[in-house]
Amino acid sequence: MTVIVRAATPADAGAIATIYGPVITDTAMSFEESPPDPAEIRRRMLVPPRLPWLVAQQSNRIAGYAYASPHRSRPAYRWSLDCSIYLDLGFRSMGLGRLLYERLTTELAELGYVSLFAGIALPNPVSVRFHEVMGFEAVGVFREVGYKLGAWRDVGWWQRTLTDLPEQPSEPAEWRPR
Repeated sequence: MTVIVRAATPADAGAIATIYGPVITDTAMSFEESPPDPAEIRRRMLVPPRLPWLVAQQSNRIAGYAYASPHRSRPAYRWSLDCSIYLDLGFRSMGLGRLLYERLTTELAELGYVSLFAGIALPNPVSVRFHEVMGFEAVGVFREVGYKLGAWRDVGWWQRTLTDLPEQPSEPAEWRPR
């Protein structure tokens, strides 16, 4: 199986929405309650500061995607990001998540970001194991922070340091898809 990881384009928004929709409607993995349409996905992809959105593609099919988003809005957080990854059900456990995150973390480090966070709705042992294999460490749990699918949900937070802490960090650069 030949898979390429590449920058997502606005034309990929429909496929991304198709992968993400069932995660919202059928699971507690996302705290969104209504699946975004392709126009909303395109809008999110282009919001400044522009951050990586990547897709894994096999032949002409988008098998999964990963992206980064700002961690918090206050200026002192600008070197920290959150990340998310979602794979089509038919492409799980095939190494695509690793390919997506390896490229995502490389690009984020090159842009000057220092810390990457992943929030995981619990329980989710597959996602926890994946993030830990990818170098993330557990840093805490927000207890009963969200209500979805008839139950209060905890969210665990994992962190990965992308680079050594600079004494005087340069401003992170905006992503330019390549």
